[in-house]
Amino acid sequence: MNSWPDVYIPKIDARFPLPALHLFNTSSRSVEVLPLKKRYRMYVCGITPYDATHLGHAATYLTFDLINRYLRATGAHVDFVQNITDIDDPLLERAARDGVDWKVLAQSQIDLFRADMTDLHVIPPKDYIGVVEAMPLVVAAVENLVHSKTTYELDGDLYFKVRSDPEFGRRSHYTPEQMLTIFAERGGDPTRAGKSDPLDALIWLRQRGDDPGWPSPFGSGRPGWHIECCAIAHHYLVPEEKDEYAIDIQGGGSDLIFPHHEMSAAQTRVISNQRFARSFVHCGMVGLDGQKMSKSLGNLVFVSTLLRDGVHPSAIRWALMGHRYSQDLMWHESVLDDARAEIERLHLNLARMEVAPTEEVIAGIISSLSEDLDTPRVLQIIRDWMDATEAGSTGGEAGEISRALDTLLGISL
Repeated sequence: MNSWPDVYIPKIDARFPLPALHLFNTSSRSVEVLPLKKRYRMYVCGITPYDATHLGHAATYLTFDLINRYLRATGAHVDFVQNITDIDDPLLERAARDGVDWKVLAQSQIDLFRADMTDLHVIPPKDYIGVVEAMPLVVAAVENLVHSKTTYELDGDLYFKVRSDPEFGRRSHYTPEQMLTIFAERGGDPTRAGKSDPLDALIWLRQRGDDPGWPSPFGSGRPGWHIECCAIAHHYLVPEEKDEYAIDIQGGGSDLIFPHHEMSAAQTRVISNQRFARSFVHCGMVGLDGQKMSKSLGNLVFVSTLLRDGVHPSAIRWALMGHRYSQDLMWHESVLDDARAEIERLHLNLARMEVAPTEEVIAGIISSLSEDLDTPRVLQIIRDWMDATEAGSTGGEAGEISRALDTLLGISL
């Protein structure tokens, strides 16, 4: 599947050294330094394309865009892969509700997502892969698990024994009771009769009725959620056998910590005998006016709607950078209003012939980003620079800070 168009990223002047990036690793529950490397492998879970890109999506993908930009600015190469879950129950249910072909619905939302990411100035993945096109890879991954004798059949469906991975549960750190509750809330089936363990993960669902299915050695059907990302990441990011970890960064929203990332990691461990990711990085959820933002509540704020209403993409970036990425954000209209005013103010200051000194500003932005993406501090540094510029301070280069904001933050004015 085609990704969206690449973006031009200006170079950071060599006089601005970039320290190693520190990120909060959910697995270790601590901020860790990401080892300096010439090449990084980053996998970020993509959308299930049954609705438009909302602010929760945007917050996640802009966070990993910041990581991508920072690592590239160090001179490293970033292999970035993202999937699309273009066959799943929510997609089929929405298509049936609306009376449309599920493939048509999926393609329309994928096209909208790509347009939103283009407008938001997000660096595209080198491989943007749908589950449907990756089905042979997924079937092969399921076969691998079957051959490892870590699966069992239940009424034609295949399940993975999660306890086959001795480290199961160590990435999410939930209690067994919490796991059961969350598993039931997020697509799992802990109460299904006949399972060896309530937490065992479905890896192949036999075809039923008119549901779509694909041929496999286990019969016609479709894969479970977790094995899809395992198969796609392994194929397109090409792990090095000598490395303890298959990839460097596994990313997504905090709602993916369990079961999705825990179970993908467990299946990877069995398939390759490697730990899946060096760092599991997760973004907080976005709420609206005191409530959880969700499709069921009908209170989603869509990126495409904001853009159509004339909101500058950089204002959306600024608004979402006003809080720490790992914390939940409660969105109010005032958050966007403030961001729009700040971006307009920034645009005016960057257009001045004389601006306040910029060297320490750029160094401060770099330092703040290196410390677990401290974007609130970044924005305050920029505000302080605007204050100084408006107070008549001179000696800086507007073009230099403009390029730095584009390179490191994706703010292009």
